[in-house]
Amino acid sequence: MTNAELAILGLVAETPRHGYEIEQVLEQRNMRRWADIGFSSIYYLLTKLEKKGWISSQMQPAQGKGPARRVYSILPAGQQAWYQATLASLSGPGQANTAFLVGLAGLPGIRPQDAVAALRQYRRHVLERIQEVEQAWQAAENLPAFLQGMFEYSANALQTELDWLDRYIPRFESQITEQDDDEEEA
Repeated sequence: MTNAELAILGLVAETPRHGYEIEQVLEQRNMRRWADIGFSSIYYLLTKLEKKGWISSQMQPAQGKGPARRVYSILPAGQQAWYQATLASLSGPGQANTAFLVGLAGLPGIRPQDAVAALRQYRRHVLERIQEVEQAWQAAENLPAFLQGMFEYSANALQTELDWLDRYIPRFESQITEQDDDEEEA
């Protein structure tokens, strides 16, 4: 099960929801970053989960002037799939940022100054992301423990990444300087 499927299934497991409500909860909980769910993919994922027999839907009449909405509910098979996938996610470490690791593996083929510039840009993005997570965390009031945990985990993971970058970039730069010195002496 993908992270996006698990996230959508989890939101429907909490309570029956329509697609727009799922969109709102994704935004409120700042889930979009790690679940990688665009607005248009919500309905695609709901249809996919329904075809798997994990959720069902029914039309709910319009409330006031609003439109009628398709409301999705979890089925027993979906509850079981969600439960097992959630336990699996909680019981082992997640996959590291594989794109970044592939980039690190490619450093020998990159001009050192370009690599340093890219690493510094990555560091700036991590700082921006830390600020975004902290702002969203502070803006949310009276969060249940699981949401507190999500924000705290995200903030700590990003801070750890920033700390690593702050150690690695100078070390990488010093290795470049040493290589340049060795080449000049030769």
